[in-house]
Amino acid sequence: MAESRTTAPEERTPRNEASASRRAVADLTLLANLRPTGIVFDCDGLLVDTEPCWTVGETAVFASRGLPYGPREKARFIGLSVPATSALMAEIFGEVGSEDAITEYVLGMVADVIAAQAEPMPGAVELVRALAGRVPIAVASNSPRRLVDLSLARAGLAGVPDAVVAADEVVHGKPAPDLYLTACARLGVDPSASVAFEDTITGLTSARAAGMTVIGVPSLEPDGFPADLVFGSLADPGLLAWARAL
Repeated sequence: MAESRTTAPEERTPRNEASASRRAVADLTLLANLRPTGIVFDCDGLLVDTEPCWTVGETAVFASRGLPYGPREKARFIGLSVPATSALMAEIFGEVGSEDAITEYVLGMVADVIAAQAEPMPGAVELVRALAGRVPIAVASNSPRRLVDLSLARAGLAGVPDAVVAADEVVHGKPAPDLYLTACARLGVDPSASVAFEDTITGLTSARAAGMTVIGVPSLEPDGFPADLVFGSLADPGLLAWARAL
């Protein structure tokens, strides 16, 4: 469910290793001069590792119809909003018109798994807590509010962001800009002077449409990820040092 991650990783070669190293040095230089008025984080796949939880829930839904759920099926769902997920399932199952029932079943399954198993992504808690109180921070998620709240609580981040915006609180989810625009409005900051952290192209497109600078922490290979700055992990020491210097 956390925005699209369907591209296969690039093969690592000496040439692209060198290119990645040069990009990393350049990005650290740019980061040092970045002083945002607000920061907005994606949640799924960036702050909290919820993708395995969605896989468990989606697998159960398919199994209840006697259908397999493997990598090919998974690739069709990553990045979709909850309504789009339910609509695609209804189409696959031949149950068009039952989207609401499918939604409730899936959300119930996923909520149970998140509450029991979801873990924070490496460096997420340290970075968010380092930023808290230094700059207004928010979370903008393509998941519904009840799952976002469960995810943040499981990660130990409940109550830390100054604002949280979920997909069921805006008209259009990502890749539309609504979530980021709403998050910036709740923080009282100008999107063009603020930074978004994203791990997917869908989320990056949303933040860019809102006029924000985007720091990418891509879920797959960072090479070619078209963010303004790209890091391999929120645990990158350069990010934590930058946060503490704001």
